[in-house]
Order: sequence, then structure tokens, then C-alpha cells
Amino acid sequence: MSSQRGQRSVRATSPDQHKAPAKANRKKSKEQRDHQTSDMNEKSTERAEDDGAPKRESGKRQSRKKKDPRDCESEDKPRETEEKPSAASRRSSVPNKAGENDRQDSAKSKPQKTAKSKPGEKTAPTRQSKKKRDPSKLGREESLEGSESKAKDRPDCKKKSAEKPPAVRGHSVDDTLGKVLKATIDKLKIKKFERSKASSCVNDITDKVIAHLKQNTTWCTDIERLRTGSYYENLKICEPDEFDVMLTIPVERVDLEQFDEAGAFYSVALKRHLKTHLDIFLNEDKTIQASKMLSEFRDAVKEAVEKLRYNIVIQRKKPRCPAVTLEVTENGKTISIDFVLGLKVHRASWPDFTKDGFKIDNWLGKKEKADMKRQPFYLVPKYVGKGDAEHDGVVAKDAWRISFSHVEKEILQRHGHSKTCCEAVGKKCCRKECLKLLKYLLQQLKEDDSNKMSNFCSYHAKTTLLHACAERGNDSEWAYSQLADCFQQLLEDFVKHLRDRHLPNFFIPSHNLLQQATPSNCDFLANAIESQRNNNFPIFS
Repeated sequence: MSSQRGQRSVRATSPDQHKAPAKANRKKSKEQRDHQTSDMNEKSTERAEDDGAPKRESGKRQSRKKKDPRDCESEDKPRETEEKPSAASRRSSVPNKAGENDRQDSAKSKPQKTAKSKPGEKTAPTRQSKKKRDPSKLGREESLEGSESKAKDRPDCKKKSAEKPPAVRGHSVDDTLGKVLKATIDKLKIKKFERSKASSCVNDITDKVIAHLKQNTTWCTDIERLRTGSYYENLKICEPDEFDVMLTIPVERVDLEQFDEAGAFYSVALKRHLKTHLDIFLNEDKTIQASKMLSEFRDAVKEAVEKLRYNIVIQRKKPRCPAVTLEVTENGKTISIDFVLGLKVHRASWPDFTKDGFKIDNWLGKKEKADMKRQPFYLVPKYVGKGDAEHDGVVAKDAWRISFSHVEKEILQRHGHSKTCCEAVGKKCCRKECLKLLKYLLQQLKEDDSNKMSNFCSYHAKTTLLHACAERGNDSEWAYSQLADCFQQLLEDFVKHLRDRHLPNFFIPSHNLLQQATPSNCDFLANAIESQRNNNFPIFS
């Protein structure tokens, strides 16, 4: 009985013992024929590497390598050795069906972009397509790819890096102000045809007035024209509607006596008097009566204008103003012409009060300064205060103010430390642009409150620029690309003069141009400028 039970047990176990090697042999032969490693071996390897990972990630271990974006490039390449899985490989994957289901579920949770991608385009890495890859190449591809190829081959990284612009320091503030200022400068430009029409009209009237004065006024036979002012300095803004023309009488051998403490006003007497056409204007002490000379000049200009075929109105004389102002209506526009009477003085040197002024040595150079100081200077019939106030027997209305307008014009024409500044072969600076902007700012503020702004004029802006250029003489400090910074600095200079209520005459430092302005008006203008600066100049818009 025991022997029979032993035989039955041997027969019961022997079929299983023979089946196991047969299955292994069939599996091994099919794997060699298909040249693929079984999914079971791949999974067992991954389980050995990720032994310490949490259980909830077990379904993702097999697809970890497939999800790596570093394989984007290799996925995009055509697979020449792809084969459909054989029946044996399908059978070999049965024991791990649960893991395969997890892999498919995780793949479904992420959209697959390869289904809609166009031919030739790179596609985002997907998990399902990874199943068809040759497993023998995975290790080699991962070992060759480094950290550099990660960022390079990742499509989303390329997109982000392309969309992100480089950071620029101060971009928002400086760039915004620069755009505002440049747009304002463009708005202030005068059109060429308007400039041409206006200048043609002014030149015609000036020529006829001079001709009339020479023919009908004995003391005007040697009268000369001196074009000065913003139009001829190329600093006119908005419209060509204002022109300054100085009509000068040359005088020689004159004595100048200081009329004020600042050294800007003088009484003028002829030296070694010989009989001249100016005798009708002399006092007993041989000083020239500026008020009488200006009155006759005004009458002579009126006579000349009456004969012209223009629509001209002569403005009423303003107190302490040396000009005869004409308003000409031409082609529907009004043009203002100031004819200013002046004395052209030839002397070996300028008055002593100019010795500490005119500091252009480090800006335009010592040679330029010496050449300009050899030129004559001019005197215009202008005074301050009450006209009947006397000084050494001379009333204020007979005083003359010294003028260097011709030198100012020459300075602003040259204006650069380099002789090629703003020329075709040189670099462009922003000196004149800064002055135009400051003049426009004052003009706009004056329109808002004419009473508090009555003591301020464009000459204050010009003088501020001349001091700034003398202090910052290098062209690099006025580069056009730095317009916003340069204009802000110029405004700082001007505000400081206003706070101190002191703006020295560029040629005569002892003459304070803000002397007639009240402290409250200076503070008002300084505060208005600061407000505009802090808000990017809304007044310009």
C-alpha cells in the first residue's frame, strides 16, 4: 500500500516538474528571436532600484524613464526597428497586468499632443509612445544626455526663454520721460515753409524800414542791422511769430559811467566831442539822452511803416522797453517784430564788470573767448525803477543797458566743446533741446497764471543754460541720448536759482536777473516746476 501511494505521488508531481523547464525554454527562445527584453525583467530591475519609494507611486515607476523630457529628441526620430509584440511577450506580461493598467491610467490622465501634431514638428513626450521604444537604447541615451541638453530640448523652456525680455535698469521711468520730452520737441518744431514765409515777410519790412530811416533821418544814415533773438539762434518754438531786429548806430570814443551798483546800466557821453548827427540828443555834460533818442526813433519807424503795403499795427509803448513793436497780419497769421534801438560801441576792452563773467574757457576754449571779447558791445535805451530817478545828474530814463546778444547768438551757434558737435560728422547734443523745453515750460506756466509769472521770461531760461554749459562743458555730458537726465539737471539748476532768488548775468555776475522778482513769485514758479517734474510734465501733453 505504501509503495502504491509513493508511485501515485511520483506520478502526480512529475508532470509539473517537466512543464516548468519547457515553458522557460520557449520563453527564452522567443525573447532571443524578437531581440527584446521581457517586461518582467524590466519591471524587476526598476523595482530593485526604487525599493525605498512609496507604494502609491508603484504604478509610475515603469513610466519614469519614459516621461523624462530629455528623451524628446530621441522620440522625434523615426524608429526603424519597431516591431509588434509577439504572443510570447504578451504572455510574459500577463503576471504584471496590474502594473500595466496603472501605466495606461496614468497616461490617460495627461493629454497626448502627438495625435494632432503636424509632420516635421517636435512633439511633447508621451508615455504610450515610449512602449514601442527599443529598451536596449534607453540606458545609452540617458547616459549621453546631460543637464545642458535638458533645458535645450525641452519645448516649454524654449518658449519661456523667448518670451522673457532682458531687464533694463530704469527702463520704465527714464524711457517714459524720454518719450514725453522727445514728443514735445517734435511738437515745438517749426515747419520749413512756415519759417520761410515768415522770414521773407520780416526781411522785406526790415529792408524798407532801414531804407526809409537812412533817407529821411539824418542821424540814421549809418544805421546797421543786427539780427538777434531766438529765431536767429534757431531756438524759436511753436510758431515763427516773433522776431528781434536791433538797429544800431555806431559810436566811437565814448565814456561810460556806471549808473547802478551791478554794472549793467550806464550813462554814455561822447569823448573829444566833434560835431555829429547825435548832437541833438546831448545834454550839457555831453551825455546822450536815451529817452529822447528812442522817442525820435519810434516816430521814424512809424513813418516808414505807414508807406508799406502790409497790415501793420504799432503796439503802444511799454514802460522801460527799448523796442518798437509791430504786429503784422500776413496770410491769416500774426507776426511780431521788435525793432530795438542800439548803440554799437568800439572799445579796446569790455567794461570791468565783465571781468569775472563769461566763463567759457573750459567749454568753448580760451581762444574762442579772446576772439569774442575783441568784438564790440551794444547799449540799448533801457532802465529799471522809476524813470525820473537821478544818479550823478542823469535820470534813469536816459540810462543805457549793456547788451551781448550778438555774443550769445555766436555761443549758441557753436555751443559744443568739439567743433563738430551736432554737425554731420559729429555727435548730436541736447543743449538746445533742453533750452527749448524750458522755454516752453515757462510759456505754458505763464498762460496758467500770468500775474505771478510776469517777472519771468525766456532770457532767464537762456542764462540758466549758459551757466550750465560753462559748468558742464564736455559734449558727453549733453549727449542727445541723455535728454531726460540733462533736462532734469537743467531744471534743478533753475529751481536752485529761484529758491536763492539769484540768477547772475552770464557776462556781468554782479547783476542779478531775479532782482525784480518777489520771493513769493520765485517760490511759486519753483513749486510749479517741481510738481511738473514729479508727474512727468502733464503740461506738455
